[in-house]
Amino acid sequence: MSIMISEVYDAFVSAGAPEEKARRAAEALTVYESRFSKLENDMAVIKWMLGFVIALLFAVALKLFLH
Repeated sequence: MSIMISEVYDAFVSAGAPEEKARRAAEALTVYESRFSKLENDMAVIKWMLGFVIALLFAVALKLFLH
């Protein structure tokens, strides 16, 4: 049995979709949710790397202009 988002399943069923189609759609969305979660984690690493580079550039520029 695949993992599915119960809130999405309930929303599809209450909107009038057949239960089997609602279940498959909710299961399909979990695949995308895990992909978005991985992208968010990757973006966090990129943000930290960018912050480090900006701080390093600021330190170099400060040293250059104050020396």
